[in-house]
Amino acid sequence: MSRYVKEDIIRIVNEQNVQFIRLQFTDIFGMLKNVAITAKQLEKALDNQCMFDGSSIEGFVRIEESDMYLHPDIDTFVIFPWETDRGKVGRLICDVYTADGKPFEGDPRYVLKKAIAKAEQMGFEAFNVGPECEFFLFLTDSEGNPTTITHDKAGYFDLGPVDLGENARRDMCLALEEMGFEVETSHHETAPGQHEIDFKYMDALSAADAILTFKLVVKTIAQKHGLHATFMPKPIFNIAGSGMHINTSLVKNGENGFYDEKDPLSLSQDAYGFIGGLMKNIRSFTALTNPLVNSYKRLLNGYEAPVHITWSARNRSPLIRIPSARRSSTRIELRCPDSSCNPYLALAAILSAGLDGIENGIQPPPAYNGNIFALCDEERVANSIEELPRSLDEAILEMSKSSFTRDVVGNHIFEKYIQAKMEECNEYKMRISKWEIDSYLKKY
Repeated sequence: MSRYVKEDIIRIVNEQNVQFIRLQFTDIFGMLKNVAITAKQLEKALDNQCMFDGSSIEGFVRIEESDMYLHPDIDTFVIFPWETDRGKVGRLICDVYTADGKPFEGDPRYVLKKAIAKAEQMGFEAFNVGPECEFFLFLTDSEGNPTTITHDKAGYFDLGPVDLGENARRDMCLALEEMGFEVETSHHETAPGQHEIDFKYMDALSAADAILTFKLVVKTIAQKHGLHATFMPKPIFNIAGSGMHINTSLVKNGENGFYDEKDPLSLSQDAYGFIGGLMKNIRSFTALTNPLVNSYKRLLNGYEAPVHITWSARNRSPLIRIPSARRSSTRIELRCPDSSCNPYLALAAILSAGLDGIENGIQPPPAYNGNIFALCDEERVANSIEELPRSLDEAILEMSKSSFTRDVVGNHIFEKYIQAKMEECNEYKMRISKWEIDSYLKKY
C-alpha cells in the first residue's frame, strides 16, 4: 500500500519550499542518472509525461528508438537534507517506460520487480534485504581531486581522535535519518580510512533504492568535509577491500520463512533450498554482484573476503554465512557482493537463485565449519569445494553461458552488459600498470 498519493507530493513540495526535483533512475551498470525539473513541472512529471532521450544512456536503446518516459514512484519522494540558496531539492526514483506505455526491459528496476513478482507467486509476501555497505574516505589534492591517501590510520571499531572520519560519518548518519533511513550502526572498519554504516533491513525494491541513495548521501557529505568517499572495491594494495554483504530473508504467512525451530540449525527447508540455489548459480551471476576488474582484487585469500563456494552457521570465512540470530532475525548472508554493483540486478539474481533452489528442492552440500582460508588445493578438491571466478573475464564467460542469468535480466540487458564488460576487460589488458613499470623498466 502506497504511503503517498500524487496530491501529497504536490502539497509537501509547496509547504517545504522545494524548488527543484530530481527524477532519478539508473543505467544497467547502476550509475545514478537524473532529469531535473522545477516545482512548476512536478504535476506533469507525476502524470508520467516526462520524456528523455534513452539513446544517450549506456546500455539503453538505439537512437532510432530513443524516446523514453519516466514514471515516478511517489513512495520514493524525499527532500535532500542539504540546503541550497534557492530553496530545497527533492527526489523521486522512477521506472522507465517506452513510448508505447510498456515497462522498458532494459530498466534494472523492472528486472528486480519481475523477480519479486515471482517470489509472490510462490507464496512469499516479501524478500527482505539488509546491506552492509563499506567505503573509504580519502584526502583530496589542492584542486579537489581524490587521492588514495587515507586521512587516518585507525582500525576496526577505533574511535576518535584516532578515527578522523568520525565527524563525517556522524553527519552521514544524521543526513540518512533525515531522509527516512533507520541507521542501526556505524563504525570504523579494518583498513585505514575505511568505514561502514548499516541500516535496517527492508523489502528488496526499497533496499535497492536505498543503496543508491546511501551512496549519494555518503559522497555528498564527504565532499562537504573536504574528503572523497569511494565504494571502489579495492583502492589500495595489501589492505582489506570494501564489500557489501547482503543479508536476506523471505516472509511467508507473515513469518520469517527461513526459521524452523525443529531443525538442528533452526533453518527451514526453504532456507536450505535458498542456500542450495545460491551455491548452484553464484558463478553464473558473479559478474552482476562483482562487476569491475577491480572487484576481483578484493576476492583473494588473506583479506577475509570469500573465495570458496561454501556455507556455514559457525564462522565468517565461507561465501554464505548464517548469523547466530534466529526466529524473526533468521537470515542468510551472502558475502561476495560489493557496492560497485547495480543493486537492482544483483538483488534480482540473488532472489532468483534462491527461488530456483526452493522451487527445485536443491539441497546444499554439508556446511563447512573449518577455516576455509586455511585449505590447500588438495583439501579443497577432496571436499568438492568450488571457487568464485578469479577475474572479471572468467565471470563474464560464466555469465555468457548461463540461461539462468539470461532469464533473470532479460535478453536486452544480458547482451548489452556482456558486450560492455568484455570491452572493459580488453581495455584493462591494454593498459600499462605502475607495477609493470616498477618491475620491468629498469630490469629489461
